[in-house]
Amino acid sequence: MSLEFIGLIGPQESSESQAPRGPLVDLEFIKAFAQAQEYAGFDKALLAVNTSAPDSMILATYVAALTERIGLLVAHRPGFQAPTFAARQFATLDQLSRGRASINVITGGDSGDLQRDGDFLDKDARYARTDEYLEVLRNTWTQTAPFDHHGPHYRVQDNLTLVKPVARLPVYFSGASDAAVDVAAKHADVYMMWGEPLAQVRERIAQVRQAAARYGREQHIRFSLSLRPILGATEDEAWARAERILADARQRIGIRQGNRREKNFGKSNVGSERLVQLASQRTVHDTRLWTEIAALGGGAGNSTSLVGTPEQVAEAALAYYELGVSTFLFRGFEQLRDAVEYGQDLIPRIRDKVAQYEKSRSARRA
Repeated sequence: MSLEFIGLIGPQESSESQAPRGPLVDLEFIKAFAQAQEYAGFDKALLAVNTSAPDSMILATYVAALTERIGLLVAHRPGFQAPTFAARQFATLDQLSRGRASINVITGGDSGDLQRDGDFLDKDARYARTDEYLEVLRNTWTQTAPFDHHGPHYRVQDNLTLVKPVARLPVYFSGASDAAVDVAAKHADVYMMWGEPLAQVRERIAQVRQAAARYGREQHIRFSLSLRPILGATEDEAWARAERILADARQRIGIRQGNRREKNFGKSNVGSERLVQLASQRTVHDTRLWTEIAALGGGAGNSTSLVGTPEQVAEAALAYYELGVSTFLFRGFEQLRDAVEYGQDLIPRIRDKVAQYEKSRSARRA
């Protein structure tokens, strides 16, 4: 399997444990953070979507001008614009960046956040819309003659979009519900998961592959895992750092409690519910999968951590790779520092361990 590392580029330095620094759109931070991750060896960086945040597509265009190699994984919510229009945007970004664009399809998420942009469809209806949206999107990218589309959500007539992606533009898909799995099985190149214990990840991979088999895609789809590594020179130092991060996060989230806007804290989507449930069972799974931040934040987003020395965390990542995970999305609680540290101490170790594993596996097959 081809190994891939994804980082995160936000408009401002902040995290659950780190108060925002600088302006909301901090040009110097974006530049430093993007270039640091490119230098650190990340293959792509995610530009996330949220109704209260700057626009991910425009940020991606800015990052493309600041960098040369790092891929641009742009989070995108289907249903807020016509799929033909979005297809032109992504194809244009791909041309401007010389083939570095990809799309992270976000259908679910917090219903309260979706409603702030006027989307009041229920979850199953949103995924049905996404299914059709992605069909039109792909046709817009690939058709070389005018095409029509008539469906329950979209009608297109005589569309021929001249701007095309440089090559096949990868579709990364997020969503943990049964409806999400079915749409991912049909359309996704990479199915993205939040960090869960090995047993649950094994089950999820099997579930998605079984669903993909209905479309003849069980060998096509790849798997991504999102984690928040916390590293230390020793294991004790790593766990002490995790406790400091937790203390800072408690203080930060405590300050925000009176102004909390999440309507369904801890229950906004199936993925969040799964993380909250894991956190309620124990604080540490599989020796170093730490769930305290997930519990504190209601399972909001990528919030589980691997805690340990770089060698220990690399070993834990290899165990996920052996299950079928070939993409890792890593972001830290101290964003700029952690990105550099991952590039120096973690990513090279994981690459080496995977290379050794694949070499050993090839030898056994010979």
